[in-house]
Amino acid sequence: MQIRVLGCSGSIAAGCRTTAFLLDDDVLIDAGTGVGDLTLDELARIDHILLSHSHLDHVLGVPLLCDSVMRRRFGRPPIQVHGLPATLDALRAHVFNGQIWPDFTRLPSAERPILALQPFACGQVLAFGERRIEVLPALHTVPAVGFAVLGSEAGAGAWVFTGDTAPNPALWQRLQSLRVAHLVIETAFRDDEHQLAHVSRHLHPAALGRELQHLAQASEVYITHIKPGELDAVMSQIGGLDHRHRVQALVAGQVLMLS
Repeated sequence: MQIRVLGCSGSIAAGCRTTAFLLDDDVLIDAGTGVGDLTLDELARIDHILLSHSHLDHVLGVPLLCDSVMRRRFGRPPIQVHGLPATLDALRAHVFNGQIWPDFTRLPSAERPILALQPFACGQVLAFGERRIEVLPALHTVPAVGFAVLGSEAGAGAWVFTGDTAPNPALWQRLQSLRVAHLVIETAFRDDEHQLAHVSRHLHPAALGRELQHLAQASEVYITHIKPGELDAVMSQIGGLDHRHRVQALVAGQVLMLS
């Protein structure tokens, strides 16, 4: 299995794409603006989209992807969009409502739509062929989750994505019994913006340091969701932390391999 980083920025600017990861060639984990760098053929191969929450920087690619591939996927099963019930309700009410965007759960026809919405619950393990993805708890301003792509071999480590989250004891409680090979964790603000991080339920470097103390085994740690123009400042503050893990900024285009 491989995970390709399509976008990992907290917002947009030249060279910055918002959150999206491609598992192999057919499963999207979040659908931010990074989805737009895929070719039409690559877009048409996506069968499943997993959404961590309803915020625009994580779902923007869903309606646009549908419009792009509808003709190429004619006659195939609908693209399955998986999310918490609250996330799917937000898509129905605020995106696929005929005002912001057409309702692709009923297009090109109600009998053969391009899109289907599938609810999941925190703690559920989703199966896509032999691949398994566990839905992890997150703590954000809207109902939210993270994901663990579980290794296919016995004892293999998982790829863990925290999603957008404030300090989250429930996550670390679950990760205590999971071998983490790669941890993708957000740090959206600088330490001097800690109050903004608190009210928006994001992390800043000092909070990240406290969170990583709960990660029992040494792991590859990748920082995501840094705002455009803030990379050097945030990573400099993270570099001053006392931690046991190799910590680096996630980069769009990066490919992480899983057993």
